Amino acid sequence: MTHTHARTGVWFAGARGSVATTAVAGCAAVRAGLHPATGMVTETPAFAGAGLPSLAALVFGGHDIATCPLPKRAEQLTGAGVLPHGLAAAVHAELTAVDKEIRTGGPLPDDPRTDDDIIADLAADLDSFRGRHALTRVVVVNVSSTEPPPAPDAARLPPSSLYAAAAVQAGCPYVDFTPSTGLRTPDLSAAATAAGLPHAGRDGKTGQTLLRSVLAPMFVQRALDVRAWSGTNLLGGGDGATLADPAAAAAKNAGKERVLTETLGHRPEGRVHIDDVPALGDWKTAWDHIAFEGFLGSRMVLQTIWQGCDSALAAPLVLDLARLVARAHEAGLSGPLPELGFYFKDPDGGPSGLVEQFAALLALADRLREAR
Repeated sequence: MTHTHARTGVWFAGARGSVATTAVAGCAAVRAGLHPATGMVTETPAFAGAGLPSLAALVFGGHDIATCPLPKRAEQLTGAGVLPHGLAAAVHAELTAVDKEIRTGGPLPDDPRTDDDIIADLAADLDSFRGRHALTRVVVVNVSSTEPPPAPDAARLPPSSLYAAAAVQAGCPYVDFTPSTGLRTPDLSAAATAAGLPHAGRDGKTGQTLLRSVLAPMFVQRALDVRAWSGTNLLGGGDGATLADPAAAAAKNAGKERVLTETLGHRPEGRVHIDDVPALGDWKTAWDHIAFEGFLGSRMVLQTIWQGCDSALAAPLVLDLARLVARAHEAGLSGPLPELGFYFKDPDGGPSGLVEQFAALLALADRLREAR
């Protein structure tokens, strides 16, 4: 069983982005007793005694090609209303310490290195981080920008797969919180399993799809026929700019559509539109219009609106996943972890409904509790 003094590394790909910055600042705030662990499922009684590494035992680092220091990034997020006023100053020392552990990622523009060279360099950074801090293990979490799917004849791996390959090479469990390719290539997935590494993904479920995974089973259970399900996402910040690319948006929407198709048993009419609205910053609005048919062909409509701060929704999930995957690694689990589908739009198997996914997560907690 993990003890609170066993130090566990959390290495972010995209370490200077909004999600990673919010996770680091939030973890420091909870450790210091400045804020409660709201949104962290692993801090609820159901996970007591499961042997998860404590928040105090987590050591953060990461890769990024961005250069803005974490303290400055936290100030920017405070100005955007993501972090509460005064928090960046209160945890300045922690942010500075983590910023010193961030290394330049890749590939860089006009990078002359081969894929193998980049993977070796990234893996060396992971090995150095683990040794420098005497860490029991390091979990790599991808929170970088969404990529378009690679072309079938692409000569090089996408950046997310370079980070995933480096994680495998360095013996690190891997979490993909994005819809990017990451570990989902036959070679990389097989290599992770052969190395005895657990992994989880992909694409964190923070808002619109979370609601869909609750509502879609309701229609099935009440035998109501869903005819069409359309949605719109308005978002700004880096995500909005990235998803303005139709190919990146298509990768994002695949997980949203999967929930409906698998739960309803068919793909209803309609699709999700993603609009980049820079003025919204890190805040997003998701609107769904559901047309369904009831008894005697009666046609009805349900509309939902979800407004939230994406980083504040994602950060506690990222911390949950890092702790769960670290403990799974310690317990000897390897390969994909479908029990963590509760956290993802496009999980590694398992049910699509949130209630069933939560039951599977609790069963994993029991399994980890028994793995002494």
